[in-house]
Amino acid sequence: MYKKYFLICIFILFTIKIVSQDEKKTLLKPYKIGFLHNYGTNENFIFDDLDYTHTTNTYKGQAFYQLTRWKKIDIELIVQPQVQFIKHQLINKHYVLPSEENYLDKRAEFTQLKRMNLYALEFGFALKKEIIKKLDLQATISLGFSYIDDRTERLAKGFTFIENFSLGFSHNTFKNYFIYIGTNFGHASNLNFQKPNEGHNIQGIEIGFSYLLK
Repeated sequence: MYKKYFLICIFILFTIKIVSQDEKKTLLKPYKIGFLHNYGTNENFIFDDLDYTHTTNTYKGQAFYQLTRWKKIDIELIVQPQVQFIKHQLINKHYVLPSEENYLDKRAEFTQLKRMNLYALEFGFALKKEIIKKLDLQATISLGFSYIDDRTERLAKGFTFIENFSLGFSHNTFKNYFIYIGTNFGHASNLNFQKPNEGHNIQGIEIGFSYLLK
């Protein structure tokens, strides 16, 4: 199944590239396209919640759009269709309270390891500052609309939001090719559209590859 969704991301990436070959400049034409992998977990020095364990492997297609330049800082929009492969397990069964409906059934369900998928379209605003020639410091704040295909004790199945903050380095490795390495802090919840809505938090590492189209 993982190979299937990996191929979907590759298809999205090449579709963007094909569309962008049109020489006519439009607002929909990115100046760069890429692909990024992120591994995240809640078991870290910031989000180490002992009630549950949660890991994600995220694959993102990326389309980069130049917005403006301000005081030697480049500001870009990054459009990122993606799929997240998630493993989640409740460790502390008492997190599900006896006051909840069918709490024994929920405890039995949530204390088993769950594998689920989250599908999202994410929009990131990136600030890039050149440190030395061909090496940029990049900070990105992003928000996405998503769908998760199973429930946990912390988040209902269905429509969700994802928010991410990433910090890393982008290096112009070859003439038209870039490598990105960074870290991110992420959160998924649904703004109380459904219950429960405590959400999931992760801290992750990520590596990306991108190609300059112009």
